Order: sequence, then structure tokens, then C-alpha cells
Amino acid sequence: MNNSKDRTFMGHPRGLLTLSMTEFWERFSYYGMRAILIYYMYYAVEKGGLGFDQPTALSIMSIYGSLVYLSATIGGFISDRLLGSRRTVFW
Repeated sequence: MNNSKDRTFMGHPRGLLTLSMTEFWERFSYYGMRAILIYYMYYAVEKGGLGFDQPTALSIMSIYGSLVYLSATIGGFISDRLLGSRRTVFW
């Protein structure tokens, strides 16, 4: 007998909870790292930073953020048009 209640969590598949928590912590670490990285870039060298001026540090972070989100689009294009789904997953 197929008892789907054993395989659900609040009406959703159990794997969805794992997926949601993984995505939550990934986003938490990404935005937390960005907040720390901006301070690291424009703090003075004497304080342990890189000593960039604030506009330069913000420009670098903007470019980095753009590339992070753009890489998913570029990766999707490469996967769909060049590699195919099977080679993307197993290669």
C-alpha cells in the first residue's frame, strides 16, 4: 500500500525541506560574505583591509554581484545549447 503521508512534511515532499534549508543557508552566507567583503576592501591597510576608496570598493562589489547572477544565465545557455542536460550533470 502506498502511504504518501510518511513521505511528506506538512503536505510537501520531505526533500523540499532539505532543499529549502540548503538554499536559505546558501543565500545567508552569500549576503553575509558580501557585507563583510565590502568593509574589508575599503578599510585601511593598517586596520587589515585593502585600502580601496569607497567608490572603488562599491564598483568592484557591483561588478561581482552582476557576474554572480549573470553566470547562471551563461551557464544555462551553455548547458542548453552546447552540452545538453546529460553532459551538464555528469561531466
